[in-house]
Amino acid sequence: MKFSLKEKTAIVTGGGSGIGRAICIALASQGAKVHILELKEETAQEVAAEIKKSGGAAVAHACNVALQSEVKQTAGKIGKSDSIEILINNAGIAHIGDVEHTTEADFDRIYSVNVKGVYNCIHSVIPYMKKKGGVILNMASVAATVGINDRFAYATSKGAVLTMTYSVAKDYLEYGIRCNSISPGRVHTPFVDGYLKANFPGQEKEMFEKLSKTQPIGRMGDPSEIADLALYLCTDEASFITGTDFPIDGGFIRLNGN
Repeated sequence: MKFSLKEKTAIVTGGGSGIGRAICIALASQGAKVHILELKEETAQEVAAEIKKSGGAAVAHACNVALQSEVKQTAGKIGKSDSIEILINNAGIAHIGDVEHTTEADFDRIYSVNVKGVYNCIHSVIPYMKKKGGVILNMASVAATVGINDRFAYATSKGAVLTMTYSVAKDYLEYGIRCNSISPGRVHTPFVDGYLKANFPGQEKEMFEKLSKTQPIGRMGDPSEIADLALYLCTDEASFITGTDFPIDGGFIRLNGN
């Protein structure tokens, strides 16, 4: 069967909602045992229960990716019972504001999760993957490649994720470890709905349409579309791919005049 992940174990950070949830479901549907890392274990448990109900295998873990001690402990726990073939660094947080409206606390908060969190996970999982190879997939963003208004700290963090991807891919070629990244455009997740409700009460529908039309294809992406790309990149069918970023953005980068 093409795109099979049978007998493979995957770790997905931020797997409790949105894109992360869709990725967990996609990997499990192809036979992977999925370890779901979330700040709150209850959120991960909901997705794990959904996967198990469909006949898949999943385990929920409470883990703050910004804290290396927690990540190492969680990776060690997983590594004792399962080999680790796949790591998907999906956990991330957003911030709106230009450099003048980004406080030191704002910048540190974004860095601790979006950059240090990715480093912590790769640093903790690589020793397990070196034994027989594996796949690392980082969630970057179109903001890492093109300028987007009022996304100074967020864009900075995703630029770091992009270059981290290239570095890891280069350093671990000899161990059979592939490292790639995905750069989504706007994707319709619960975060988007929450953002619109908090900032544009009563105008949610109008603003949703406006945001959707910023992408040349005329709509936002669906989490399942990002998950399908992630699935492919984690399978043996993508064994010739490493050190590459994959925009999945409705044409945002190349067709918007940027």
